[in-house]
Amino acid sequence: MSLEACVALVRRADPDRAAAAELASVDVQKVLWPLYAMNVEVSRAPWVTQEPMIAEMRLQWWRDALEEIAEGRAVRSHEVTTPLAEAIGPEEARLLDKLVAARRWDIYSDAFEDEAALLRYLDDTAAGLMVVAASAIDAPNPDALKAYGRAVGLARFLQAAPELDARGRKPLLDGTPAGIKTLCEKVLSDMPAKPEPRDVTREGWQARALLRLAIAQPTRVADGTLVLSEFSKRWRLLLF
Repeated sequence: MSLEACVALVRRADPDRAAAAELASVDVQKVLWPLYAMNVEVSRAPWVTQEPMIAEMRLQWWRDALEEIAEGRAVRSHEVTTPLAEAIGPEEARLLDKLVAARRWDIYSDAFEDEAALLRYLDDTAAGLMVVAASAIDAPNPDALKAYGRAVGLARFLQAAPELDARGRKPLLDGTPAGIKTLCEKVLSDMPAKPEPRDVTREGWQARALLRLAIAQPTRVADGTLVLSEFSKRWRLLLF
């Protein structure tokens, strides 16, 4: 039932990752659903309250749960933590702790110190999630997915930028069309073409097209129209 709860949560809150996960092998899905469900819970923790201390406590709860997994102790009972503890090992738990810690940025209104700080945030969150998934299924050289995961993270981050801005955050140091174009070109230039394992990297099936769209029409970021058509999304997912 816990795994089914993870599936339902991801389908409801993160339909794009859910669509990708559904095409993975059964064994890989047992890893992806708990990971993606944990990512949903952690990513929304800073937004369910306007009290920073409470948000910090919610993130700390997940860090404590991951510490239990990392140390081989009994993990606290929760519909996500139970299947997560079965899906990952100590090393993956330690990597996920960086993901949770990075989400502290979402709590406060401070801008990133510089572009390097933004890229580290993408590396620890989106790329970190992908690296952990690859590591958990014993894929060779999971660290090779970092550049790909960073690009996937940037595409998602740009889509979220208008909402972040509306909530008082400062997502981009240079949100001008020229600044967005330069950032996307830099990240896209390092993005490898469809790295393995495909069941793990499939969640980024839209990223390359979205970054290219942001380069061609950077005003779409501020307008909140950095999206692909439903036909394009389905076509790209099937061809990935």
